[in-house]
Amino acid sequence: MSTLIADGREIALDKDGFLCELADWSPAVATALAEREGISLGEVHWAVLAVLRDFYREFQLSPATRPLVKYTAVRLGPEVGNSAQLNRLFNGTPAKLAAKLAGLPKPTNCI
Repeated sequence: MSTLIADGREIALDKDGFLCELADWSPAVATALAEREGISLGEVHWAVLAVLRDFYREFQLSPATRPLVKYTAVRLGPEVGNSAQLNRLFNGTPAKLAAKLAGLPKPTNCI
């Protein structure tokens, strides 16, 4: 287990870098996690993270890639909700990395 310093707090992370406690998430935590992944979060990243958090509230799970693409397309439009764009935004692993940055559990189908 490792930790992350954000919001002036020490945040516990699991072995894959996901939050141990989902309640620890905040925009500052997302920013710190993104920095660890070499990503600077822009407006579109934040929109996708919000959509992911909505998906989790609705279905109580982190989506795999296909449901993520479909849900994002419905919520943000096809210019954002497509595999190529999500892969560019999240370093080729949109379901896993976006879930991590959104403070959600690792999708069950991700290695």
